[in-house]
Amino acid sequence: MSAGLEQAATATANDAVEMTDGFHLVIDALKLNDIDTIFGLIGIPITDLARLAQSEGMRFISFRHEQHAGNAAAIAGYMTQKPGICLTVSAPGFLNGLTALANATTNCFPMILISGSSEREIVDLQQGDYEEMDQVNAAKPFAKASYRINKAEDIGIGIARAIRSAVSGRPGGVYLDLPAKLLSQTLTAEQGKKSLVRVVDPVPRQIPAPDSVQRALDLLKGAKRPLILLGKGAAYAQADADIRAFVEKTGIPYLPMSMAKGLLPDTHAQSASACRSFVLAEADVVMIIGARLNWLLSHGKGKTWGGPKQFIQVDISPTEADSNVAIAAPVIGDIGSCMSAMLAGIASGFAKPGAEWTGAIAERREKNMAKMAATLEKNPSPMNYHSALRAIRDVLKTRPDINLVNEGANALDFTRSIVDQYQPRKRFDSGTWGIMGIGMGYSVGAAVVSGLPVVAIEGDSAFGFSGMELETVCRYQLPITTIIFNNNGIYKGSDPNLNPKLKNDVAVSAFVKGARYDKMIEAFGGVGYHVTTPAELSKALTEAIAAGKPALINAVIDESAGTESGRLTNLNPKKGATKS
Repeated sequence: MSAGLEQAATATANDAVEMTDGFHLVIDALKLNDIDTIFGLIGIPITDLARLAQSEGMRFISFRHEQHAGNAAAIAGYMTQKPGICLTVSAPGFLNGLTALANATTNCFPMILISGSSEREIVDLQQGDYEEMDQVNAAKPFAKASYRINKAEDIGIGIARAIRSAVSGRPGGVYLDLPAKLLSQTLTAEQGKKSLVRVVDPVPRQIPAPDSVQRALDLLKGAKRPLILLGKGAAYAQADADIRAFVEKTGIPYLPMSMAKGLLPDTHAQSASACRSFVLAEADVVMIIGARLNWLLSHGKGKTWGGPKQFIQVDISPTEADSNVAIAAPVIGDIGSCMSAMLAGIASGFAKPGAEWTGAIAERREKNMAKMAATLEKNPSPMNYHSALRAIRDVLKTRPDINLVNEGANALDFTRSIVDQYQPRKRFDSGTWGIMGIGMGYSVGAAVVSGLPVVAIEGDSAFGFSGMELETVCRYQLPITTIIFNNNGIYKGSDPNLNPKLKNDVAVSAFVKGARYDKMIEAFGGVGYHVTTPAELSKALTEAIAAGKPALINAVIDESAGTESGRLTNLNPKKGATKS
C-alpha cells in the first residue's frame, strides 16, 4: 500500500473514534454526581461551558453579578446538602464570586466556585495575559480547599475532590480553577468516560464516642437550669425528628439561633425566644447543638451570660470546642449521629427540669409576649417596623411552607423576633458574618431549589446591594415577593447633614426621599405595589403570593424608625474627642 493510501486509512480510522473535550467532561462529571443546576454569569472563557450545560439538560441560572450567583449557590447547598455550583469568568468575575465563597465558608454552606482562568505559564511569569491572576492562591484563605485542573483526564477526579471537600466534615466553600486551555483539550470518549468519578459516601457518618455522650448526659441530668441552644448547623443536618424528640423528651427549654428557627415551631411551649436574655444569663448548663460561641453569642462570656456555666457542645469539628470558653462536655460527630446517640441515652428515663426553672421562663415569656403584642397592635401613621411586620406575620402564618429571606439592620432584627417560623430551613438571613447583600441571591437560590414561593423582607439599604437581580427574578419568572422597608436611608432617613456649608450634600446615611422601588420591578415586567398602611401591605402581600409571580412591595415607613446598626450599637464605635 502506498504512503498516501496508508495515511488515508489512518485518517478514516481516527474519524471513527468518538471524542470528547474538557467542556463535556466538566458537565458529565457534575451530572454523574447528581448536580443539575449551575448559578453564574457567562463570559470569557466559560461562555460555551454554560451553553453546553444547558443543552445537556442542566439548568443554568444566569445573574447580573457574580456575587449574587455565588450566594444563590451557597443557599442551595445549605438547603440540599449538595454543593451549590457557581460559575464565573476569570479575575474580576472570580473576585466578585470570592465574596460569596468566603461567606459560604464562614457560614458552613457547601458551595463550589468554578472560574475560568488565564494560562499558567503566562500567569506564573507575569507576562500580562487577559485578566491575568493567580486565582488558586487568591482563593485559599477564603475556602476549605482550592484546586486547579490542568489536564482533561483529571477533570473527573478534580470535581470529585471539590465535592467531597465541600460537604465532608464541616461544610464550606471550595474553589476550582479551570484554565482556558483545559476546556478545549480532547480525549477519546472512552478515555473520558473512564476518567469520571462518582463520589461514594461523600458525607460519611462520624459516630460520637460513647463516653463523650455519657459525659454530656450526666452533666445535663445534674443541671438545675438547663438550656438547649440550636444553631443553623442543627438545621443543616436535617436530623429534625431526633432533635425535636430530644427537646421534648427532656423537657429542656430551647433557644434557636435565627436560621435554626422552625426546627421546632416558634410557638412551641418550650421555646425561650421571648426571654432570650433571661435564659442565657440564668442557665447553669447549656447544650449547644450546631452553633458556635462567636460574636452572635457574645463569645460565651460577659454580661450576656451572667455567671460561670458549663457547656455541652455537639459539633462536627473537634477544634470548635474551647474556642472561646472551656467546654465541659464536647460531643464530636455529625449531628444526626450525635442526637441519635443522645436520644438513645435518655431512653431509660430523664428527669425533666424543675418547675422553678420552667415556671420562671414561662412567666417572663408570657410577660414579654404580652408587651410585644401591645406594641404590635398600635397603628401609627406612617407605619413603623412593628405595625408593618404585624401585617406580614399574619399573612405568612397562613403559609408556613414559604421561604423567608431577611436582611438589613432593623429590618433583620425586628423580623427575626416578630415573624414566627414553623418549619425548618425556611429562614435565610445575614448569618455568621452579618453581611448585607445576600437578599436577591438567596431568594433566587431558594426559589429554584424548592420550587416554592419566597418572601424577601429587605431594608432599603440592604436591598441596594443586589437590587439589579430583580431582572433575574423576572427573567426566570420566579415566585419571589420582595418587601422593601423604605425609610429613606441607612438605619433611618431623618439624619441631618452635619456640615451646612456642603449645601448640596445629604447626610451620610440618607437616600433619595420617597424613592419608588416598585417602579424598578415594573421596568422588568413584574408587579409593583406602593403601600403606606398595614392594611394595604397585607392586601398586596396576599395578592402577590397567590399570583406566584415576581412582585415588589415598596412599604413606606416612618423615616425616623430604626436605630443605628439595629441592635448592634455596641459594635459601632462612637467618635472620640471633638474640636472645641
